[in-house]
Amino acid sequence: MKILVTGGAGFIGSHLVDRLVAGGHDVRVFDNLDGPAHPESGIPRYLNKNAQFIKGDVRDYDGFKKALEGIDVVFHEAAAVGLAQSLYEIKRYVDVNIGGTANLLNILANEKNRVKKLVIPGSMSSYGEGGYRCGNCGDIRPSPRSEDLLRRGVWEIPCPHCAGSLSPRPVRETDALNGTFIYSCTKRSQEEMSLIFGNTYHVPVTVLRYFSAFGPRQSLSNPYTGVAVIFLSRIMNRHPPVIYEDGLQMRDYLSVHDIVSANIAALEDSRSDGQIFNVGSGRPVRILDIAGEIIRASKSDLRPQVLGQARKGDIRHCYADISHIKQRIGWEPKVSFEEGLRELLEWSRGQEAVDKFDHANDELRTRGLL
Repeated sequence: MKILVTGGAGFIGSHLVDRLVAGGHDVRVFDNLDGPAHPESGIPRYLNKNAQFIKGDVRDYDGFKKALEGIDVVFHEAAAVGLAQSLYEIKRYVDVNIGGTANLLNILANEKNRVKKLVIPGSMSSYGEGGYRCGNCGDIRPSPRSEDLLRRGVWEIPCPHCAGSLSPRPVRETDALNGTFIYSCTKRSQEEMSLIFGNTYHVPVTVLRYFSAFGPRQSLSNPYTGVAVIFLSRIMNRHPPVIYEDGLQMRDYLSVHDIVSANIAALEDSRSDGQIFNVGSGRPVRILDIAGEIIRASKSDLRPQVLGQARKGDIRHCYADISHIKQRIGWEPKVSFEEGLRELLEWSRGQEAVDKFDHANDELRTRGLL
């Protein structure tokens, strides 16, 4: 098949391109080589030489239209990413994520094309707080924590009905979306727009809600990328990992190779059509433990700096229930967190890591977001 990967020169997109090329597909990459994701100038060295590269922006309607010529399948990976940054770069996030997707769907609805499948990346951030269970009240989806609780250092969420303690549970695709960032809103809109388009025009659409991806090619100089890479970049620069709250908050980390295998499964199995799937490990990991694992694996003598301080919009716990994707198309992750971390560390050797974390924090403080 002739396949277009928007954002195909980026972290996840480039690994997907490799897998598609290896599978015998004719692959075209459409990417603007945006600075935060591509600190080096020009086309990245790792980009597959057997894929066609077109430098272009999803906000450019005519350029996008040209990139779609002759395409059978679209993996729409291009996005402005990062949570805190989206709270003040609002127009850019909306223009790229919602506007870029609007361009894609408008072209497919109004221009001659042969596209017969769309795979759209969603985001775990669209959920906001994850799932919880109260011993008295059952399953709960609490509202964001109040500023009063956070100021007092009360990190865990009490039951909104009985004020009892809550236990985290995995979040399901059917749970309400209560995102707390502009980025979250844009990813939710991408999902809804694409599924409405697919239902209207009978084009199969699959939405994959990515949880926290990590692995080789993730930018070591982007202070808004995943926490594992931020920690690694600081350690490589002899700076301690900085942890908000108490470090016991939990997230779901997944190797980029498992993200790619989920995309391939969605392409190859028509039972994915019209579906929304969580793509995570299903295994919660504490932020403090991530820092400890990276420090040990790096043979560093640094210790995490736990701030006891919250950031605007941050959630406490969120990890995936992946039973739907397992049962529907038989996908499940294969790479353990430990194995993925070893690969990330091995790749990082010889890479340049510019630690911009403190500068990013200064920006947040100036804006009253920290």
